[in-house]
Amino acid sequence: MDKLNCFDNDFERGHLDRRGSLFHHRLLGHPALSLENLAKVIPALPPAQVFHSSGLLDNSDNFDRAHLEHQAELGLEETLERLRHTDAYIMVRQPETADSFKPLLQELKADVQSLVREAGISGGIDEAMLYLFIASPNSVTPFHIDRYSTFLLQFRGSKQVTVYPPWDPRVVSDEDTEHFFAQTGRRPAWRPEVQSLGTRFEFSPGQALHIPFVAGHHVRNGSDDVSISLSIIFNTEQTRSLMRALALNHQCRKWMKRIGMAPRRVALDADGVALKSQLWGTAARVARRLR
Repeated sequence: MDKLNCFDNDFERGHLDRRGSLFHHRLLGHPALSLENLAKVIPALPPAQVFHSSGLLDNSDNFDRAHLEHQAELGLEETLERLRHTDAYIMVRQPETADSFKPLLQELKADVQSLVREAGISGGIDEAMLYLFIASPNSVTPFHIDRYSTFLLQFRGSKQVTVYPPWDPRVVSDEDTEHFFAQTGRRPAWRPEVQSLGTRFEFSPGQALHIPFVAGHHVRNGSDDVSISLSIIFNTEQTRSLMRALALNHQCRKWMKRIGMAPRRVALDADGVALKSQLWGTAARVARRLR
């Protein structure tokens, strides 16, 4: 095993992009994650990188529109000063544009590259970036899926993170997954009857959680303290291939419905994914040349 700087070696490599997995990180006390640094860095970031909403959400709420549909009562700077006693949820995209986070991204990327390689996935990682989450006690992150793989690290407070099996059509239908990756605006809906299919992780400072590519998940912060967590998101050659195959399926499904048929499903171990990925890649290159 490679030597890791940010993570302990207790992550099960075989779980990568297959199941939620709890392990440990070594970054507690990192100066970039102190409230003093966050109060200085976040207000100075471009507004397009900072999403600020009420934390009193429900699993059925639209996660992408929460900052528009559930606006916080206080401004950003006042919220940061009063987090323990107010209702707020702050999500920061790419905090590494601030100098204090740049080394942290590089260190995490190196560890993730090692884990991906040891899991037997070729091609390394791409589009790696950080997301920072700061939330008042009892805040909720609604049910959603992501277009990337995730390692989530907890620094302050506690939370319950429920992760569902990726590619399980009982949780998210194949058609909903295809729509999500085609970015049509249709999102997987939360259905309470699937609650029993999820694994609930009790998450505390010093712990890290792997959320697989396309795995549905939702979060409820504990009542004890403000929650501060940081995720590194990324894609691999494998997830890129799956995304191309999903895009092809989305287009094919519209035509096949007319004759009462449906394309063969795309999933991590499904047959035909590599061929579909190649076909979509070729079609995309031809379309670019024609334009």
